[in-house]
Amino acid sequence: MEALRDYTAEGRRVKMYQAGSSEMFGSTPPPQNEVSPFHPRSPYAVAKAAAHWQCVNYREAYGLFICNGILFNHESPRRGETFVTRKITRALTRISLGLETRLHLGNLDARRDWGFAGEYVEVMWLMLQQSQPDDYVVGTGESYSVRDFLDVAAEYLNLKWDEHVTIDPRYFRPAEVDFLQSDNTKARERLGWEPKVGFRELVRMMVDSDMELARRERTLINAGHAVHTSSSAHA
Repeated sequence: MEALRDYTAEGRRVKMYQAGSSEMFGSTPPPQNEVSPFHPRSPYAVAKAAAHWQCVNYREAYGLFICNGILFNHESPRRGETFVTRKITRALTRISLGLETRLHLGNLDARRDWGFAGEYVEVMWLMLQQSQPDDYVVGTGESYSVRDFLDVAAEYLNLKWDEHVTIDPRYFRPAEVDFLQSDNTKARERLGWEPKVGFRELVRMMVDSDMELARRERTLINAGHAVHTSSSAHA
């Protein structure tokens, strides 16, 4: 932001997007919007909250065009395999093809507002097209549990997930974030944005993508090739 301040000191115009996170809300009761207090429950969330307020400070002190996007969980087939959604779809597709047997998870009752990342990138762009910078909560306005995610993914694959999932206390958070659900009224009204991809469609999109990966992996194994995967069945 100091570099941005120096660069714009000569009248040049720059717009900056800051990637915030719904994790900043932590234990704040849902639904959470732009005026909800932050109560971060992890070092990651604490750092994100600090970045948010630094951006607000520079915007107000120096008139910089900086927007904070407070994005709730945004998923896609490109999601990293260390995230619980991708761990589930990666593991269940491999289990369905006999490449894996168990999936170890933590708290199945944690609730999140899951949306499609592609649509969230669109709203990032929309923020920067406005005449004035501001902060926006981005989410679907709906919340589902990890258990719900498992239900939809397993049903789509015709699996009974309770036959393959082990609850492991090691994967519970020391300070849990129990319930995140966005109030996206501001983004809807000011940016004209609304999510189109629903929860079930999103889960199936991720399952379809990981099923293709699993089929390729099985083909290589059947052909006698050793396959190394970064997939972990833990969350």
